[in-house]
This record gives sequence, structure tokens and C-alpha cells, in this order.
Amino acid sequence: MREPRVTLYSRPGCHLCDDARAVIEAVCAELGEAYAEVSIAGDPDLEQRFGEEIPVTFVDGRQHDFWRVDPVRLRRALAPTR
Repeated sequence: MREPRVTLYSRPGCHLCDDARAVIEAVCAELGEAYAEVSIAGDPDLEQRFGEEIPVTFVDGRQHDFWRVDPVRLRRALAPTR
């Protein structure tokens, strides 16, 4: 399996994280992509970096979205480059 192109930074009990995860799961399944989820809970560096913006989504190592994930924008970001 390929390396995940999408990374979701989240924390347990976050309803926006649940919403973002559902969008990411659906888009990645549709496009045959993998994603990874990283909890910021208990990691002071990640808490400081992302604490107010959770969930945060990265695509190909670059920040893509925070708070909400737009499926159209995510599909576009994952589209093959020509």
C-alpha cells in the first residue's frame, strides 16, 4: 500500500474531527488513497501547533484545511497532476 497522502490531526471527543474524518474517509475510498490520523492529545508540541485549529488536514505534507474539510477541494488536491 502506498504512503498516505492525507494526514488528519485530531483529538478524541472532537465533533468537527468526526465530521472531517467522515469526509476524508469517503474521498480517499473513492480515489483509492490512504490517510493517516494523528491525535494531538498528550503531545505538547502538536497541542501548541494545532490546538485552536483542530481538525487540521494535510495533503502531501502541506496544510490543506482546518476545522472543516470540503470534499470538492480535497478531491481536487488529490487529483493527479498533469
